[in-house]
Amino acid sequence: MLLEYPGTVVPTPAEAELAAKASRTLSRHTKQALRIRLDDGEELTLPTAAAKLLTHLLTEMSQGNAVTLIPLHAELTTRQAADYLNVSRPHVVKLLEMKKIPFHKVGTHRRIRFSDIAAFKQFQEGTRRQALDELAAQAQEMGMGY
Repeated sequence: MLLEYPGTVVPTPAEAELAAKASRTLSRHTKQALRIRLDDGEELTLPTAAAKLLTHLLTEMSQGNAVTLIPLHAELTTRQAADYLNVSRPHVVKLLEMKKIPFHKVGTHRRIRFSDIAAFKQFQEGTRRQALDELAAQAQEMGMGY
C-alpha cells in the first residue's frame, strides 16, 4: 500500500540491496542502543526502539516495498484511510457515519486520526481471526479434514 505522503520512499534495486545488507547486520544488534558514526566522525547513539524500527524499515526496503512513517497523531483523509484499510472510500464514509470509527470535520471534509484507523484495523483483524478459528474448530469437529 502506498499512502500519498511526501515522505514515502520507494527504494531502487541498488537501495534495496544496501538495505538488505544493513538489515541483516542491524538485526543482530537490536537489543541494545545503536551507535552510528557519521562521515564527519561525529557519533550518535540511537535508543533501542529506534534501532528496532530502523531494522524493520530496512527489511521492508530490502524487499522493494514502499515505506512511509505515519505518526499516530496524523490525520488522514477518507481516501488515505480507505487505502490503508484496502477498502473503497464510500465504505470508509459509511463506517464513519455509522460511528464505527471516530472522525471530525475540517470544513466539509472528514479527517480521521491514524491511531483510530489503526485501532479499527486491528479490531477487525482480531474479529476475522476469531471467526476463522471458530470455523476451523467446527470443521475439525465435523471431521472435514481441515
